[in-house]
Amino acid sequence: QVHLAESGGGLVQPGGSLRLSCEASGDTKCISAMGWYRQAPGEDRTLITGITDGDSTYYADSVKGRFTISRDAAKNTIYLQMNSLKLEDTAVYYCHALGQYCDGMQHWGNGTPVTVSA
Repeated sequence: QVHLAESGGGLVQPGGSLRLSCEASGDTKCISAMGWYRQAPGEDRTLITGITDGDSTYYADSVKGRFTISRDAAKNTIYLQMNSLKLEDTAVYYCHALGQYCDGMQHWGNGTPVTVSA
């Protein structure tokens, strides 16, 4: 089993920055990739960025150039640096891990809210 613990959400003004963290624990050897999804009220949960254990990255067009994903393999932790935040970035942000090297299960954190408001 993999457990994911997010931190770093909060309230920020438009144009501001926030940094989210997600630490994985448990069967971390099973993880092949991690990423961040977000879900705004009334909308589906969508993938915005991901990083593999080979450090390949993916960004959705909506965050490309503003958000940066990184990882510290020694700490089993990924980070999401969010700059130039917009009102439409307001959502609950969920950490995700794919356990491809074991049973292929998907693992989720409980989510951390990010509110962009003037």
